[in-house]
Amino acid sequence: MPDIGYYHPQLVHFAVVLCIVGVTFRLISLTGKAPWTNQAAAGLLIVGGVVAFFTAMSGQQAHGPVESIPGVAKAVGEHEDWGHIARNILILVALAELLAIAITNKAAVKGLRIVSVLAGLGGAYAIFETGEHGGDLVYEYGGGPGIRSGDPADATHLLVAGLYTRAMADRKAGDKEGAARLITELGRRMPNDNSARLVVIESQLKDQGDATAALAALRGFDPGDDRRSGFRKAFLTADAYKAAGHLDSARAVLEELKKKAPPQAAGRIDQAIKDLGGSY
Repeated sequence: MPDIGYYHPQLVHFAVVLCIVGVTFRLISLTGKAPWTNQAAAGLLIVGGVVAFFTAMSGQQAHGPVESIPGVAKAVGEHEDWGHIARNILILVALAELLAIAITNKAAVKGLRIVSVLAGLGGAYAIFETGEHGGDLVYEYGGGPGIRSGDPADATHLLVAGLYTRAMADRKAGDKEGAARLITELGRRMPNDNSARLVVIESQLKDQGDATAALAALRGFDPGDDRRSGFRKAFLTADAYKAAGHLDSARAVLEELKKKAPPQAAGRIDQAIKDLGGSY
C-alpha cells in the first residue's frame, strides 16, 4: 500500500464534508421532501465511508514522526482512537446505504436509512472529537507544522516559530535574559532574513537594554526594496534614539518616515511622535 500520510490533512477535510453534508441530506430525505436528497445522501455517505478508510490509513502512516516528539505520544493516541471510531462508524453507514440500494423491500430500506442517519450522527460526533484532538496535536504540540514534509527548511520554520513565541512569553513575564537568549538563537538560524535580523535588533533594545548597539546594528541594516522592513527599521531607530534620550533625533526619523509612508500609516506615525512629547 503506498504511503499517503502526507495527504492526511486533505483527506480529513474531505471526510468531514462528506459526512456532515451526507447526514444532513439523509435527514432531509426521511421527511419525504426534496426527493433528490435521497440519492445525493447515498452517494455522499458511500464515498464518505471510502474516504474515511483512507483517512485513517493516512493518519496511521503519518503518526510516526509526530509520535516521536517528546511528550506528544498520549495526544497522538487519543487522536488515533477517535479517528478509528469515526472510520468504523462511517464504514458502517456506507454499508447501510449500499444495502438500502441493493434490496427492494421498502420497509427494510427505510429502516436501513434510519440506521444510517442515526449512525451518521454518531459519526459526526466522532469526527468532531477526532478533529478536536487533532487540533490539540497540531496547535499545542506542533504535531504537523514543520515535520510533515521532512524538509529541514520546514523544521527550521517550526523551530523559529517556537523560539519567537516563547521569547515573547518570556519578555512579557519579565524574563528578558531568557528572551534575549532565545532571540539570539533565532537570529543564528535565520541570519539572512530581514525580519529575523530586525527581531534580533529589537531584542538588543528591549531585552538587553543596549540602545547604542541597536543603533549601530540599524545603521548597518539595509532593507533594500523591502518596504515593510524599511518601515520597521525606522520605528526601531526612533525607539532606540528615544531609549538613548535623543528625542529630537527620534522625532526627525519619524517625521522623515511620514513623508514616505502611505496614508494609512500616518496615524501610527503621528501617535509615535505624540508619545515623544512633541506636536504634529
